[in-house]
Amino acid sequence: MNQTELNKQKQLPSKEERHKLFGSVDPGPRTKPIEKDQMADLQNSRKDFLFNIDMVGISNVKHPIRISSKLTPEIQTTIGTFTFGSSIAQGSKGTNMSRFTEQLDKYHHEGFAIDIATMKEFTVELAERLKQSDASVTVDFPWFFERKGPYSDLTGMNHADATIDVNYDQELGHDVTVTLTGKITTLCPCSKEISEYSAHNQRGNVTMKVKLADDFNEQETDWKAALLEAAESNASARIHPVLKRPDEKMVTEQAYENPRFVEDIVRLVAADLYEYDFVESFEVTCRNEESIHLHDAVASLSYDKKAERTE
Repeated sequence: MNQTELNKQKQLPSKEERHKLFGSVDPGPRTKPIEKDQMADLQNSRKDFLFNIDMVGISNVKHPIRISSKLTPEIQTTIGTFTFGSSIAQGSKGTNMSRFTEQLDKYHHEGFAIDIATMKEFTVELAERLKQSDASVTVDFPWFFERKGPYSDLTGMNHADATIDVNYDQELGHDVTVTLTGKITTLCPCSKEISEYSAHNQRGNVTMKVKLADDFNEQETDWKAALLEAAESNASARIHPVLKRPDEKMVTEQAYENPRFVEDIVRLVAADLYEYDFVESFEVTCRNEESIHLHDAVASLSYDKKAERTE
């Protein structure tokens, strides 16, 4: 008799008995209330709890979202990773964690479109739901955009990593910061200078963190496309998902004609961000994945245009 036939003859205990075999026990007596208004509410306890808390909330919350763009595809569905929070005064024990996800679910049923205006509205409502004077929400998401080969016009999809960070205070209003990390090609100026021919190149990662001006209008400006252009237009060459041989020739020659150190990238990108009216302050970082070293090359700078105006 083979093993399959033996298995067919096996008489298993019932599912309830199997659970008990692996440690399940019968329910014990129920003495605590089951109605919400009769349950203890520890989070809303009022005492002197020693310190104020700057932020308490939940993070790593993944949820479907819709985003719009002035680049193709203009409307896309993606996955957002959220962090929600608010402050807690010294006299309060804690927050009601379920209210964060209740707020998220409300917007989900209304079709959660991630834009600056909606995120501002979200934080105001979240503060009211939490019965706090402030609230914050951060969402990270991949943003996809179509890219054509420079000669063939054959299209493919690239993506960049985007973040929107909105902080709301009842007295101070909203503070909005956006971040975009895009990938570029850089060709080493030193390698080009010292070599008889050729030069090594690498993939660069440009991260731009920008504080938006209070009057920023997302209907007029797609901040994602603007930051991407600041990174890519100052690179040795752009990254392409589809390259035929004529495309590759053009990209390779363009990179050779536009050598860039990481120091060059952050300064050139900073110049573009400086000229954007919707940018109040910014941080720029470039990290090159070196092709002839095991280490990465990095450079960064920050600038506050508002501080410049007060000097």
